[in-house]
Amino acid sequence: MRGFLRIAFGLAVLIAPVGVAADPIVGIWKTEPDRKNLTSHIQITACGDKFCGQVLSAYDAAGKEVQTPNIGKKLFWDVASEGGGKYGGGEFWVPVIDVDVTPQMNLSGNTLSVRGCEHVVCGHQTWTRLKP
Repeated sequence: MRGFLRIAFGLAVLIAPVGVAADPIVGIWKTEPDRKNLTSHIQITACGDKFCGQVLSAYDAAGKEVQTPNIGKKLFWDVASEGGGKYGGGEFWVPVIDVDVTPQMNLSGNTLSVRGCEHVVCGHQTWTRLKP
């Protein structure tokens, strides 16, 4: 019986990360233009049992790739699935004003509504899925 329990526990440990990795939020997302009129591509991945996002690239209004100091930086981390397409917790870095906020994300099909507040000031964007 103990052998069976060890195998069952081992399989559960191996299977658990797969559920997070296969979550529909995982993929590459395109942001709305920011205050500098740049859009970014954000890669969302499983980070342990939660999610994080990293800036992959940035583009000007004409769609030309541009270099910014934010490329390669983590945009958010420790975000958890709350079920029903809702995600929250963790921290979200807002590069334009250099503050960390608590994110709230809502996934609906290929759009991700991203919202964060610093005290009473809130910002939001709708991101579009580029790749799963």
